[in-house]
Amino acid sequence: MLLCDLDGVLVASTAAIARVYRVWAASHGLDGDLVVRTAQGTPSREVVRTLLPARDAVAEAAIIEAAHIAADGVVAVAGARELLEQTPPGRLAVVTSASAALAASRWPATGLPVPRVLVTADMVSRGKPDPEGYLLAASLLGAAVEECVVLEDAPVGVAAARAAGMRVIGVLTSHSRSALEGADAYVDDLRGVAAVAARLVG
Repeated sequence: MLLCDLDGVLVASTAAIARVYRVWAASHGLDGDLVVRTAQGTPSREVVRTLLPARDAVAEAAIIEAAHIAADGVVAVAGARELLEQTPPGRLAVVTSASAALAASRWPATGLPVPRVLVTADMVSRGKPDPEGYLLAASLLGAAVEECVVLEDAPVGVAAARAAGMRVIGVLTSHSRSALEGADAYVDDLRGVAAVAARLVG
């Protein structure tokens, strides 16, 4: 079974996400670099709770999510379309820290097919690095954790997959190998990644 993160793995959105968070940081007098680092792979509501605990996390997250949905410059990662089209629907899930609304905006923006199994931030009580999202995805696929290989581009995502007991392929679209320490293998993009995943569970 293949479990994929969305932003940074299937969708090249790192620069667009950073722009949104820098604007939000400036509006609250926060350090933009700190906000971008904190936000990598983390649900927006948790970013707010961490950096602005006195503010309404739900309201602030809604502002951030709306800006993300409106952001341009989001494209599919090389090999993403082929991976989604060639993997049987019952063997693939997308697990994202994005809200359902933001995730829904990614498919028409990139032209990627919509996965049958999609776990969003709205469906879990704890975001990455907690393993809840990946464990839920495995359950929805009817898969044991040892059957699952996760594609992740962020340190918190690698930690979440590891905590779930799954093998991990680090996708080097937004971080270096050293930042994704703990992954079982590494790829630059998604071209040929299915063969790498098959070796990990074979």
